[in-house]
Amino acid sequence: MLAQFRTVFAVSLFCLLAAAAHAQSRFPRTRNAALRYWLAFADLQNPPSDKATAELLEKTAAGEVIWNEAQLGPILDQNETAIQEMQRATKLPDCDWGIEYEAGPSASIAYVPRARVLARLNTLYGMRLAAKGDTKAAVDAWLAGIRFSQHVAAGGSLIFSLVGKMTLVSNLHALVQAIHNGTLNGAERKEIESVLRALSKTGFNWSEALRYEEDGLNIAAHQLAQAANPSTYYQSIMGKPAPENFVAPKDVDLAAFHKLMAAAETALQHPPEEAQDKLRALQDSLKTLHPFFQETIPSFMKVNDARTEVQAEREKLLQALASS
Repeated sequence: MLAQFRTVFAVSLFCLLAAAAHAQSRFPRTRNAALRYWLAFADLQNPPSDKATAELLEKTAAGEVIWNEAQLGPILDQNETAIQEMQRATKLPDCDWGIEYEAGPSASIAYVPRARVLARLNTLYGMRLAAKGDTKAAVDAWLAGIRFSQHVAAGGSLIFSLVGKMTLVSNLHALVQAIHNGTLNGAERKEIESVLRALSKTGFNWSEALRYEEDGLNIAAHQLAQAANPSTYYQSIMGKPAPENFVAPKDVDLAAFHKLMAAAETALQHPPEEAQDKLRALQDSLKTLHPFFQETIPSFMKVNDARTEVQAEREKLLQALASS
């Protein structure tokens, strides 16, 4: 009887200890990838800034030259921790950068340059793996880069979509090259296609990004109107003197601005080839707006060119998958 009791006690104690250990392993989890990206940015070691290295990094990432282990390998070694942190973060479902849009022109976008550098290094990381014959890990890196591009642009104005576009296009191009080299197996191609099919044809919600742009400029215009000296405030946010006899935008100027932006946002909801003529006409209409808006509204045509480039690269990858 005593022996049976000891056995039951031992089993019960084991179960209690296992349950306690399991409970202790339930660390707080986040769904917000931005929090993890900040850790990656903190661990990022900027590549050498000399012109030759910078050009080699850009040309390699663009697929213009083959991978150079001797020159670029050490740079990736220094940044492997940051790259892997970024890759893990891309698997989280949400990304909220917490941009303080209500601050207007003073809202911080300090992470954008680091996001661009990290994205470029991740593309190269995949190229290094591919050069070593590890195509599975290379594809994982490039697909992580695609997810990162989506997170970079999430909830952001046009600057974020443009950085996301650079990231997206470089990874799409790397995947096309890998397929043409004939090094990917069926499972890898299937995974690529799955990610690609879930991706918008132009990569991002460019209409929404322009709306965020509009909101920021609207806040800046109201700050101009409230400034003790609009010309001085204009110089502080634009980095150059205000036009002669400058006055802040009035209600009629704001109304014209919002009308034009709304039309451009609507046009960007259509495919690039359909939106082109409308956006060109709206671009010409910019000349009729208040000087502040003429200086600050981004080129609609350049935005559409970016959309066209993403669409073309996506289609190129789909064609490569279909023919492989």
